This record gives sequence, C-alpha cells and structure tokens, in this order.
Amino acid sequence: MAADLVIGWSIFGIVLLAILAFCWIYIRKYQSCQESEAVSTITAIFSLAVALVTSALLPVDIFLVSFMKNGNGTFKEWSENNVTRAQIENTILIGYYTFYSIILFCVFMWIPFVYFYYEEKDEDRTHCSQIKTALKYTFGFMLVCSCLLVVGAFAPLDIPSGKNISEFDKIKILFQELGSGYGLDALSFSISSLTLIGMLAAITYTAYGMSALPLNLFKGTNNVHYERLENTEDIEEVNLEIERLRSKCRDGRPLSSKDRKKLYKLQEKSRTLQRKERHLESHVKNTWTKCSSIMRPFKIIWGLFLILVALLIIISLFLSNLDKALHSAGIDTGFVVFGTNITNPLNILLPVLQRVFPLDYILITIIIMYFFFTSMAGIRNMGIWFFWIRLYKIRRERTRPQALLFLCMILLLIVLHTSYMIYSLAPQYVMYGSQKYLVEGYSIGNSTSSVSVNCDANAPDDQCTITRTYLFLHKFWFFGTIYYFGNWVFIGVFIIGFIVSCCKGKKSVIEVEDDDSDLSDDEDLSHVYS
Repeated sequence: MAADLVIGWSIFGIVLLAILAFCWIYIRKYQSCQESEAVSTITAIFSLAVALVTSALLPVDIFLVSFMKNGNGTFKEWSENNVTRAQIENTILIGYYTFYSIILFCVFMWIPFVYFYYEEKDEDRTHCSQIKTALKYTFGFMLVCSCLLVVGAFAPLDIPSGKNISEFDKIKILFQELGSGYGLDALSFSISSLTLIGMLAAITYTAYGMSALPLNLFKGTNNVHYERLENTEDIEEVNLEIERLRSKCRDGRPLSSKDRKKLYKLQEKSRTLQRKERHLESHVKNTWTKCSSIMRPFKIIWGLFLILVALLIIISLFLSNLDKALHSAGIDTGFVVFGTNITNPLNILLPVLQRVFPLDYILITIIIMYFFFTSMAGIRNMGIWFFWIRLYKIRRERTRPQALLFLCMILLLIVLHTSYMIYSLAPQYVMYGSQKYLVEGYSIGNSTSSVSVNCDANAPDDQCTITRTYLFLHKFWFFGTIYYFGNWVFIGVFIIGFIVSCCKGKKSVIEVEDDDSDLSDDEDLSHVYS
C-alpha cells in the first residue's frame, strides 16, 4: 500500500509539472508582447492550472472507488474495513472542496482584483491608488460570494414545522446544523451556482467549439499566394478610390462631410490592407508555412476524428436526456434516473473498456480534455462576449491581459460544469465506476453459488461505494433540473454551430483586423499569422 502511494504521488507530481508547463506555454502563446504584466500572467497561469487539475478529480474519484474492489465483486483486503473506506471517501471529498474553494477564491477575489488593478493602471496614479480602487470593485464580488454562502448554509436545511417550536428554536437549529456540517452545504451551493454560469459558458463556447475546431482543421486555410494576390488587388482599388476623392479638392474646394467620412474609412482600410500585406509577406517567408502543407493530411485525419468524437458525445447526451425524460423520478428530484433504461454508445463502450485496465479511465480523461480544449477553441473563434457586445478577442501574441483573465475565469466555470456533463453521458459509470457486487445465484446441493454483477441503484449500500462526484451533483435537486434543460439547449446550439461552421468558408492564413493599428510598423510581424 505504501509503495502504491509513493507511485501515485510521483505520477501526480509529474502530471502537475506537465500541466504547469502547458499553461505557461499557452498563456505566453496568446499574451500580448506589448502589454504583458507579471501579476496578470501568474494569475492566468495559476487559474488555468487549477482548472486543469480540478477537471482531473472526476477520473481519480472513479478510480479510487473502483480500486477498492476486486473484479469478482469482493472488497480488497485493505478496504474490507469500513473505517478505511470512509477515510478514502473523506480524502476525495476534501480534495473536491479544496479545489472548489480555490476556484471560489479565484473567481470572486483574485481574478477580479488583478483585472481591476490593471484597468486602473495609469501613469498619473500610484500603486496605492490602484490597489484601493481594485479592492473597492472586488468587494462587490466578495459580497455576492458571501450571499451565496449564506443562502447555501441556511436554505437547504430541513427545519421542523411543529406547532410547539418557536422561531427562536428554529434559528437555534439552523446554527446547530450549520456547525455540524462545517459549512459544506454553503460551499456546495456556491459552487453549484457557479456551475450554472459554467453551463451557460459551455452552451455558448464549448458547443460551438465542438463543431468549429474539427471543421476548421478539415477545411484548412486559404492559399497564401492567392490571398496575397487578392489583397494586392484590394489595395489598388482602395488607392484609386482615395485618389478620386482627393482629386475633388485639388482646385481648393473643401470636401463635403460625406466625402470626408468616406475618405477616412478608405484610409483606415488602406492601412489595414498594408498591414495584411506585410503579414502575408512574412508568412510566405516563414518555414512553418512549408511544414503546414506537409501536415495537411494529418490535420484532415485529426479533424475527422474530432468530428466523430463530437457526434459520439452528442448522440450519447441526447439518448441520456431522453432516458431521463421518459424514466426519471421527476422534475422535483432533478431528473434522477435509477438504472439505465435507454443505453447510449458511451454506456456500452465504457463497460467493455473496463475489462482492460486502465482504458476506461483513459477514455474519461480524454473526454474531459476534449471538453476543455474545444472550450478554448470556441472562445478563441468567438471572442469574449457580454450578451451582444464583444468585449475582447483572443489572438496569438496580441491578447490583452484582461482578456486572458476573462478566458481563465470562463474555463474555470466550464470545468465546474464538465462533471455534470460526464454524468449525463454515463450516469451509472460516474456513480459506481467499475465496481461489482456478489449476488446469490443457483443452488447445487447444500452449496449456493454467487455471481458478480455491476453495481447499480439496487445494490446494497455496504457493497457499493458511490462516488463523491455523484453525491455532490445531487445535493440540491433544483440544480439538476436546470442542468437537464441546459443539456437540451447544448445539443441545439451544437447543431446550429455545426451548420454555421459548414456554411463558412476557409479562414485566412493570418489575423489582421481594423483594431490592430496599435502594432508598430517596425515590429517584426512574423508572429501574427495563425
């Protein structure tokens, strides 16, 4: 057992270092070279790392409850004691609440403080003034967090309604139950509330990214030489139009207000096209352009694979939601399903992979990472929006620090919702993993044989251990109801995003837009192409 712990911690350390390395590379890849800040960079890297580590809790939870039992349905020698099993379950629960508390800290305190601190940065302002202003705005976020904790601590409790109980006794019971739960209900309610925001982010970005990412890989980008020729023609047309307007005022007559506005727009367009020309020229000379043409067949294969994964997830999610609609315990229970009445591809695939350790855990990890990276792709393609207003764009080496902070906050919220998405795809597996239990079979003489069957809702409580993830997801039934309807919206947005991505043409080989004028003309622009 000690050797297993050493190996486990060693693997955890290696994975943690790999996650930190990936986060550093990803943030540095998109961070603006002109506006980089050490504090915002560290905050973004840390937040992204927390999101990735938190997403790994689900497969670890499933693995630990499954690892307690043998393949024949009996408990392993070290886990036969109920105390030992309780210790492991509490360890998992502590892990969840630790990382969820860190997420609360990041979302309501650290990221808002750094964001507003950077927003208030000015040559005329001192650091103390920036800190005071940032703390003032951060206090509003902390107030929201406090309200969620208070509601979670008191609202879910079951208070006796007897006639002989006074209002004072009810308040006294509230505080007693709050103390006995150590405030875990409060934290659970706060995280579930954030998960609702994560659901909206997943519907907006993940659903679109699941279609946009593979189709962009499959379709590829425009030919750089053809695009450069087309851009040259656009430059000539704009310059001719500018000369035509300027010719109107050569005799000393001023231009009309309409012509002045048109001239200004044409000059802006000319500057954008000139920047695009320099970027295209740098792209043609770059070595990566030649390598990209070689990698093109692999991108097509990878795009087809990701499309198949997306279809597998959407079909499984549809069948799982249909099962809840037809066979669940009802809307007032959060659409909880006991057992599987309508199976789906993932529910079929996971039990098959359980026979070969650790293929089922690898598949769950791949699905979680798939959600994570498609969310990144969706945010990068769409930008960061507040309703119909685009706040920021995510562009390689030109993303502002505030946009990176928003990106990490959105990913933190999406990670919270990922656990429920995985539960929706494979409810029985998320509840019990690969656990089995013994049931009495047929009798031969005086002896009775036993057979092992997969754990389900009918299993005895002392024979199957439910994952902490499942208990956490169903602590408040009304959240489960909202998640259920959110899954239908997720499916609808994916279908719409898939149609839109199919209708869109190929992307440009570079990213140059009208608001890129802050780039210096003397700057090496070879890094701005995608």
